[in-house]
Amino acid sequence: MRNTENVVAIIVTTPQEMALLDVRKEISFCQKAGCKILGVVENMAGFVCPHCNETSEIFPPSAGESGAGGESLAKKYNVPFLGRIPLDPRLSRASERGVNAVRDDLESPASVALSAIARNVKRALRGEALEPALRF
Repeated sequence: MRNTENVVAIIVTTPQEMALLDVRKEISFCQKAGCKILGVVENMAGFVCPHCNETSEIFPPSAGESGAGGESLAKKYNVPFLGRIPLDPRLSRASERGVNAVRDDLESPASVALSAIARNVKRALRGEALEPALRF
């Protein structure tokens, strides 16, 4: 990468150690290339049951305290944590149908999470303080 002054990266991980290993390499690459890392997002951060709204950790995080795999990694590398997205069958169904799940199902946990992450991306680009990451 020759000119990275106008390039920013958003690093996406899942809580599993294998994904975290890859993300460590991605962060190192971005730092060596001089590419600003806007933040880390943790995908598949628990499953929120659409019937009872209870959260189960399908992929328990392997770094740090429970529920903080991507967040712990972000702290370790001094990179902002933008938020976490839970597994949500409504998001999967909407994606398969080509429907905008965030716009059409504002109440789903994934939609709420994606909206919060979008706000944090906007804040990070402006140099503003981030909202605390949602927990599910």
